Amino acid sequence: MKALVYTQPNEVKIQEYVSPELAPDEVILKIDAVGICGSDMHAYHGHDPRRKPGLVLGHEFAGTVVESASSIFSRGARVTGNPLITCGHCEFCLQSRNNLCANRTMVGMTRPGAFAEYMSIPASSLIPIPDDMGADLAALTEPAATAVHAIDLSSRALHGTLIRSKVLVLGGGAIGMFVALLLKHRGIGSLDVAEVQDQRRAAIARHVGCGLLNPRTEVIPTDAYDLVVDCVGSVVTRKSSFEAIRPGGVIMHVGLQDWASEIDMRKLTLAEITLLGTYTYTTLDLQTTVDHLYKGVFGSCDWVDSRPLDQGPAAFQDLHYGRSASAKILLKPFS
Repeated sequence: MKALVYTQPNEVKIQEYVSPELAPDEVILKIDAVGICGSDMHAYHGHDPRRKPGLVLGHEFAGTVVESASSIFSRGARVTGNPLITCGHCEFCLQSRNNLCANRTMVGMTRPGAFAEYMSIPASSLIPIPDDMGADLAALTEPAATAVHAIDLSSRALHGTLIRSKVLVLGGGAIGMFVALLLKHRGIGSLDVAEVQDQRRAAIARHVGCGLLNPRTEVIPTDAYDLVVDCVGSVVTRKSSFEAIRPGGVIMHVGLQDWASEIDMRKLTLAEITLLGTYTYTTLDLQTTVDHLYKGVFGSCDWVDSRPLDQGPAAFQDLHYGRSASAKILLKPFS
């Protein structure tokens, strides 16, 4: 089969790759659409030691079952899924927090991912999608579920209600876009998004309709927001989060562009700031997100860029150099 293979830092190539073999309780999917995630870009840049050259990346997928060794899904079933392969029996799985599974592995990290014509995955990781749901829309489930999980955690931590909070989203990539769209759907009254790329700010203006800031030319207000959602996770945005948050506010840290940085522990303490981290989503979040996408909670999602798989190397280059106006590029192995 053909696959887009991570060959070395800053390089992915279309290559012939061994087809997956059917294992007990697993299925083989024909991949219909798969998104390029920020973590795929992190690996592409050689910044993730867990993802080594020779690996097929990709974990934001929608597909069709073509072979099954499970009673859960039969041939022809249309699905998306949880790329985290969890054990089901550790304390976190038993608490329905399987995103924290102590024994988790992952598609596109510990096993070949979805930038390929076919992929194998345990049937227990799959989530059915409606028969009339487009593959492009279904492939957005994983990044959109990250937004759902993050906003649900943030809402529980706020001292007031989300709808009356003043919110700042740092970063207008796919996660930032989904966070902003979800907040608007939930009736947020005061929302600003900070994004340095002109094309993405324009897309946010069209599809979200909120306040926009360019951190390169504008000063983000100090002590102004009840909730700051950092969808970048850089040294700069972490600093900006602490400057922008008001006393008693909540900082939700989602992005992981940089592995480490200093934070303002003095303000955290004296201003009683709540700092939260979030990791991916639970299976329930994914199921909820399929329903949200299908019912139009995130809008039409026509800001997404869809390309054939063989254009994958160019897509990675476009994202690397900031040439893509879209916050999300999907690749389609089958046209």
